[in-house]
Amino acid sequence: MESASQDINLNSPNKGLLSDAMTDVPVDSAASARTSAPEGLTLAEEEELRSELAKVEEEIGTLRQVLAAKERHCGELKRKLGLTPLDGLKQNLSKSWHDVQVSNAYVKTSEKLGEWNDKVTQSDFYKKTQETLSQAGQKTSQALSNVGSVISRKLGDMRNSATFKSFEDRVGTIKSRVVGSRENSTDGLHSPSGAGDKPPQDNAPF
Repeated sequence: MESASQDINLNSPNKGLLSDAMTDVPVDSAASARTSAPEGLTLAEEEELRSELAKVEEEIGTLRQVLAAKERHCGELKRKLGLTPLDGLKQNLSKSWHDVQVSNAYVKTSEKLGEWNDKVTQSDFYKKTQETLSQAGQKTSQALSNVGSVISRKLGDMRNSATFKSFEDRVGTIKSRVVGSRENSTDGLHSPSGAGDKPPQDNAPF
């Protein structure tokens, strides 16, 4: 009975469709990669490279563990020395800046800027600009000096004028009058009065 069913299945009209469907099933790429070596490599070379890759990955993991242990030890040493993270940041920044200063790019840039500075300072345009600014500064200083001299002279002329002298005399007269009146009032306050010389009356009853 079982053999008859197998014969029926083999002789079934869907036999061709089943085989076509099986051929359309995609093959696992990983399995294909394991079975067939990359182009230009033999199976032996592929196995050797895979073994070396595994060793390198293992070394990387070991180095990461060692680095983590070293960092912990470094942190403990800094803590015992009283060094704060800010001190470490300053040290790193200082080292980074020193590395930048000694780098070829920084040195070449500094040299180039120095050359540009020399070219600019030695150019005719720069020299003319410097001379113009210097002359402008001298003229400004001279103008300010002249203004100061004029003001001083005007003040001297005003002080020597008849109007100013008359005003000064009036101020002096008013000042002397004020001072004299104050002296007179002070003398009046300190002078003895007649009532003060009389002895006090005794109104007590006999």
